[in-house]
Amino acid sequence: MFTGIVEELGEIVRSTETGDDSALVAIRGPLVTSDARHGDSIAVNGVCLTVVDVDGGVFTADVMGETLRRTALGALRPGDPVNLERAAALNSRLGGHLVQGHVDGVGEIVAREPAAQWETVRFRLPAGLARYVVEKGSITVDGVSLTVAEAGDDWFSVGLIPTTLKLTVLGTKRIGDPVNLEVDVLAKYVERLLGDRGAGGVR
Repeated sequence: MFTGIVEELGEIVRSTETGDDSALVAIRGPLVTSDARHGDSIAVNGVCLTVVDVDGGVFTADVMGETLRRTALGALRPGDPVNLERAAALNSRLGGHLVQGHVDGVGEIVAREPAAQWETVRFRLPAGLARYVVEKGSITVDGVSLTVAEAGDDWFSVGLIPTTLKLTVLGTKRIGDPVNLEVDVLAKYVERLLGDRGAGGVR
């Protein structure tokens, strides 16, 4: 479980196909690897990956073909920056919202509108996710916990403060770039429970 508060801007070092519809990805992140061990979870642009090895501030992770196809990780190349966050500890503050690191779909940046102290960014939503996105609700974009400013049938917008623009990959993403999206898991549970109640499954 994560919070969507990015700890560090890391960098893709290399990605090696393993020949069985997967890849071994090496990522530089001195902060997140400072206490990382084999088996730990680290979110990379919002995707929960399991640490295989750590060496000199670089960790490696196995990425399955399913993950490469259903997230934007497959488009990353050596040198690309990535948002990194270690799994939340039970005694830490929940600065963002509950994030699983399970990407629901890949969105796309469709507009950027700079202002004096912030920037409004609009994203296109994949079909089927719009019902989980509401104004003032939470959404995770490339691992960053954000508050929805506006929401439409197939889009939503957020306001990015200078800190987010400076310390995450969202500051350098361009129009047309893909982003990993994870909607608020609470919305999905509520939908399931209400559906079961309508079917007579929950009293």
